[in-house]
Amino acid sequence: MSPHVETFLEMMAAERGASPRTLDAYRRDLDDLAGFLKSDVAKADAAALRRYLDHMKRAAMAPRTAARRLSCLRQFFKFLYAEGQRADDPTASLDSPRLGRPLPKYLSEEEVERLLAAARAIEGIAGMRASALLELLYATGLRVSELVSLPLAAVRGKAAMIVRGKGNKERMIPIGETARAAIAAYLDVREAFIPPPAKASARLFPARGRAGHMTRAGFSVLLKNIAVTAGLSPARVSPHVLRHSFATHLLAHGADLRSLQQMLGHADISTTQIYTHVLDERLKSLVHSSHPLAKTKL
Repeated sequence: MSPHVETFLEMMAAERGASPRTLDAYRRDLDDLAGFLKSDVAKADAAALRRYLDHMKRAAMAPRTAARRLSCLRQFFKFLYAEGQRADDPTASLDSPRLGRPLPKYLSEEEVERLLAAARAIEGIAGMRASALLELLYATGLRVSELVSLPLAAVRGKAAMIVRGKGNKERMIPIGETARAAIAAYLDVREAFIPPPAKASARLFPARGRAGHMTRAGFSVLLKNIAVTAGLSPARVSPHVLRHSFATHLLAHGADLRSLQQMLGHADISTTQIYTHVLDERLKSLVHSSHPLAKTKL
């Protein structure tokens, strides 16, 4: 591993707040380039990088994966240029792969209600926790990493909670009465989930393990099991699908994009605008099927 790569990753962590998952992805991307070049990645020129991009294209790599790798390379070489480690930025003349913009997958309101009902039907304290998790996720549109790692203090407010999201940025999200009631019921039994010998936990959803809270994988398995009980294909249900459902249903009921952007924690509103495409398709379908003139033959 080039010492320049290590310095770059340290900068990304210290100055830009990159998460461990992001740093691991950057490390793998730069490792892959080093394996292709069989030399120090910091010394690559534009011609070598073009050969690498052609290699990814011949390997039938998904355009989105190729674009992510190119983004990593751009940041790496811009860092070297800014630090005076290179006299040029070899990525400046590289073209990004063309990306389609897939519509986000989401569930209907009726399907979400079936999921929530299946969680409520689970008996005992496990059902109270499952219900609190799903109600909170659908009510707030949290990222799964944000949900499972929530501090107990996040739900102490009466009408909203403070979430620390990507880049360590905080945002405030309102919580509806249904979700708040599910959380209140769960809080009465929450101590049963604190692993011994600990007597207290600062996490809303404590669990065994080094992190001290429920894992992303653990919640994903729980959600898919609930989907089966609800009569839904587990392949269609994931934490991110529920986040997309939250956003889509809010827009369908009149929410504005700026408010949705703040609740989802998007840095750029262009990321939020993808949900308008979902509504555009729904409106087109509605007009074609319901408008009286749509069936008139001229």
